[in-house]
Amino acid sequence: MAVQAAGQTIVEDGAGGMTRAVNRMVGGIVSYARWPDGSSATTRVMCLVGTPRLSDRMTPDVPGPGSVAVRRMNAAAVTPDCDILFLGRMPVADRRQLIAWVRGRPVLTITDDDAACIYGAMFCLNNKAGSLSFSVNIDAIGRGPLRIDPRVLRIGGGGGGV
Repeated sequence: MAVQAAGQTIVEDGAGGMTRAVNRMVGGIVSYARWPDGSSATTRVMCLVGTPRLSDRMTPDVPGPGSVAVRRMNAAAVTPDCDILFLGRMPVADRRQLIAWVRGRPVLTITDDDAACIYGAMFCLNNKAGSLSFSVNIDAIGRGPLRIDPRVLRIGGGGGGV
C-alpha cells in the first residue's frame, strides 16, 4: 500500500477552530478531485457515515466554483448519488463494506478515523500537535475512475497546506 503524508494546516485556537480547519481541508481535497463526467463547478453530495472524530459540523469550504451538500446516513443507507464518502468512527465491518462498495465507482473517500490510511480511504485526516494534516492512499486512488490532481501529491513534499 502506497501512502504519502501530505500538507497540513494550523488549527486556530478557540471554539470552532478545528471545525474550520477540517472544513477548509476537506473542501481543498474536494477541489483536487475530478469526476469522470468532467464537471467541477457543481454541487457534490458528501455522504457522512459514522461519527466524525474531528468535527460534528461538516460543511466543506470548497475554494472556487462548486459546493458540497452533506447528508448524514448509516452504512446501510449509502446510495449511488454519493460523490464523496466521509467515514467517521464506525464498526470495522461497516468500513470494509463501504470501501468495497466504492471500488470502481467515482466516489472520493475521506476519513478522520484512520490517520495511517490503512483501511482503504483515499484521504485520511490527522490531528496532531495543534495542526491538521492528511495522508494520501495512492493505491485507493488508483483503483477507481476518479482523478486526483497531481498537485495534491506535491503538497506532501513541500509541506504546504490545502
